[in-house]
Amino acid sequence: MKRIVKRVLLGLVVLVVVLGGSVAAYATMQSRVFDASMNKVYDVAPLSLQRSTDAAVIARGKHVAESIAPCASKECHGIDGGGATKTIVLGPLGTINGPNITSSGLGATYSDGELARLIRHGVKKDGRSVRFMPVQDFSWLPDSDIVAIISYLRTLPAVDRPNGVTEIGTLGKVLDVRNQIVLDVARRIDHAKADLAPPPTPTVEYGRYVGRLCTGCHGDHLSGGRIPGAPSSLPIPLNLTPHETGMKGWTYEDFDKLLSTGVRKNGKTLDPFMPLEAIGKADEIERKALFAYLQSLPPAPFGGR
Repeated sequence: MKRIVKRVLLGLVVLVVVLGGSVAAYATMQSRVFDASMNKVYDVAPLSLQRSTDAAVIARGKHVAESIAPCASKECHGIDGGGATKTIVLGPLGTINGPNITSSGLGATYSDGELARLIRHGVKKDGRSVRFMPVQDFSWLPDSDIVAIISYLRTLPAVDRPNGVTEIGTLGKVLDVRNQIVLDVARRIDHAKADLAPPPTPTVEYGRYVGRLCTGCHGDHLSGGRIPGAPSSLPIPLNLTPHETGMKGWTYEDFDKLLSTGVRKNGKTLDPFMPLEAIGKADEIERKALFAYLQSLPPAPFGGR
């Protein structure tokens, strides 16, 4: 969620400069484009996946839901699945509230196949795009993990908590259309060809998929640097490549300590913006895979994004 909020801040200064005196007309036009896109009904059928009652599958689902696809967090659907307990206020961009997904909320209205489609494609029950949910970051999850997540969610006790209101402001719509934030999720996903991860192993191949969770902040090349258009108050993402300005000389033990304690090799503590609550729950396979992938990257100087 912290990674998503960082993306929301992208391009604000650039937007004002580019638009100049045509802000109102441009914003109206882009808002209409956004609204039309959100009203699009996608021809994507529910997946042929069903929940499992196997204890091991449910345990896997709990792990995935709390770590690499962290829907069970305070800022998203709440640790009990009953919905966010705190509204994310983004000023003129809008307000976000993760809905109740237990059997007293949306969980009761979605079939297993519809829920699987939402997780894989970002498409809601009515065939339209979900808002804000970062499906694009974890749509690579294999069928087994999607089944596991659904199986876990079905075990959550019913929570009688009403959903908060989610409203997207004009500025949020404009930045989404400009591809500077992601609010219209389904538009960013290739629904014709799913790029799925292999079974979890401590390898570069699997780590390449886990590493997608890092690109939103650290850049496509994972070399860090200031996020374009972000205010100076926003922390600057670090270089994750094996460059001397990044993770050159790091051992797996250094990396493991970082994810467990939030303390870097140089003794400095990670900024609270780093979503350690989720990534810190990564298991040994995920940690080793991610570290192997990061160490396989071409060394890139800090700031290349």
